[in-house]
Amino acid sequence: MSLKFGQVTTIVVSSPNMAKEILQTHDQLLSDRAIPNSIEVHDHHKHSMTFLPISPLWRELKKICNNQLFSNKTLDETRKLRQQKLEEILNDIHQSSLNNEAVDIGKLAFKTSINLLSNTIFSLDLVHSNDAVGDFKELVMNIMKESGNPNIVDFFPVMKIFNLDIQGIYSRNAVYAGKIIDIFKDLIDQRLKLREVQGFDSNSDMLNTLLNIAQNNSKEMNRNQIQHLFLTLFVAGTETISSTIEWAMAELLKNEEVMSKAKQELEQIIGKNKLVEESDITRLPYLQAIIKETFRLHPPVPFLIPRKSNENVEICGYTIPKGAHVLVNVWAIGRNSSIWENVNLFSPFLTSEIDVKGHNFELTPFGAGKRICPALPIAMRMLYLILGSLINCFNWKFENGMKIDDMNMEDNFGITLTKVQPLRVIPEKTM
Repeated sequence: MSLKFGQVTTIVVSSPNMAKEILQTHDQLLSDRAIPNSIEVHDHHKHSMTFLPISPLWRELKKICNNQLFSNKTLDETRKLRQQKLEEILNDIHQSSLNNEAVDIGKLAFKTSINLLSNTIFSLDLVHSNDAVGDFKELVMNIMKESGNPNIVDFFPVMKIFNLDIQGIYSRNAVYAGKIIDIFKDLIDQRLKLREVQGFDSNSDMLNTLLNIAQNNSKEMNRNQIQHLFLTLFVAGTETISSTIEWAMAELLKNEEVMSKAKQELEQIIGKNKLVEESDITRLPYLQAIIKETFRLHPPVPFLIPRKSNENVEICGYTIPKGAHVLVNVWAIGRNSSIWENVNLFSPFLTSEIDVKGHNFELTPFGAGKRICPALPIAMRMLYLILGSLINCFNWKFENGMKIDDMNMEDNFGITLTKVQPLRVIPEKTM
């Protein structure tokens, strides 16, 4: 469909065939980004790989991500850090089970994902107390909310010339993003001092890798780009991972048969009450199927990140005009009854060859083509680790006598797709 928002033509595609035309066949002409005014804070769009146009700098950043940051070899080297962090989180949940305390799954998944990520990047926990988790989560949620809010400046780009911020979206986002960037500045300063004193860096984390690249060739990577890469990873990564875990757990609690099958697989393959390790993932097809089915019904970014045509593009007899914004409605594709059986039922599909790596356009939660999310490898590892361990190490029951049918499954639409009502459940240690 073609929509007109103010001065901007927006094309929305909602079928796998058209998604393939946009994300693969005509990828070259549709790889630029539609940049919302709210993303221009701190010149984020000039440094972030997500919003940079296809250019030598973008290619260099992509190469660094693919070959050094998110390669299997690099992620295997930091595997123990994530395993240790997972053990600590599960100990916290065990404490809640002893006290018969309910756990907020979204908040728990956020804390877990942020510290798994920060140990991979900085070799430390970014948040410690529950208050700190709440503060950081609020910052991330606010950035996502403001970035997803309709902004009149985006519909009438002429207003940008006069630096108009009628709704205050830009100003608020500048404050939220600035607070997170300041955290990264401090961490980079601390590491640079350490490297100066010691003369070397013994950490095998992403920060060390990036500082080495910056030191050896400042054209490829500078400090500003490192900070903005981290901003992208933490804002996009933590929220999407935690919302996917929360949706998956909600669906499992609603579908006792699916939960039972998942527990059975985990018990048979790795043993009851054991943490999932990254080396276990390939042996757990039903757990993989649960994650894929969660992506189908609850894609973390329902319209992906908008693209922009850099010239007129002919597709299937239609013309996408130069400068038009293009949205791929993965939410609608995941609920299309001509592709999927029982579209509204949560039914993990074991036999299907469909994966989420950008080859199957029925299911592209990370996008596809040149603009596929570079952090896909670490995101998938973290999802399997967290969800598999929550299923295998604990049974879960509702608090205050709540029943399955009482659970609110409404969506909260923004840039990301979150649950309107947080999922709170009481863990019971499996015996």
